[in-house]
Amino acid sequence: MGKFLAILILVSALVGGVAMYYLQVYGFYDEITASGPDDVQIVALATGQSEALPHVAFQAIDSDSSPIRYRACFRTDLSLEQMRATYEPYARAVPLVAPKWFDCFDARALGAELEQGTALAFMGTENVHYGIDRIVAVTTDGRGFVWQQINRCGEVVFDGQPAPADCPTPPLEN
Repeated sequence: MGKFLAILILVSALVGGVAMYYLQVYGFYDEITASGPDDVQIVALATGQSEALPHVAFQAIDSDSSPIRYRACFRTDLSLEQMRATYEPYARAVPLVAPKWFDCFDARALGAELEQGTALAFMGTENVHYGIDRIVAVTTDGRGFVWQQINRCGEVVFDGQPAPADCPTPPLEN
């Protein structure tokens, strides 16, 4: 009876581990179908408003389980000089790792390019969800990446502290 219980526990642990891995890496993600010019939004310096960024080859994934699981890749013909002169920079960009199967988005390589200056990050949409900004980064060769990360207000509020005075009022469910 002891061997049977030990085997049952091991098999249950193995099945649970495989299921957990699958759900985290594959199960909760949905591929986003490209819908047109508004797929990539970026904040213009002139207006302070998000506008469509000209792009092609858009691919994206998202998940309802977390507001920071959004990742997208695209290509643009705009140079970094054009973008620097036109769009609002984002200084605190930290690309978040995507699942390995979404291979167009390599957060480590993009992070290195941001540090080296061969890629620039811009504000895509501020507070796309409360405390979450959508960031757009573009490399010198026109590869573009989009992800969502927690902003300064979100860091404070999600830690259970009151929102700083210069932050928007958090929604009641936070």
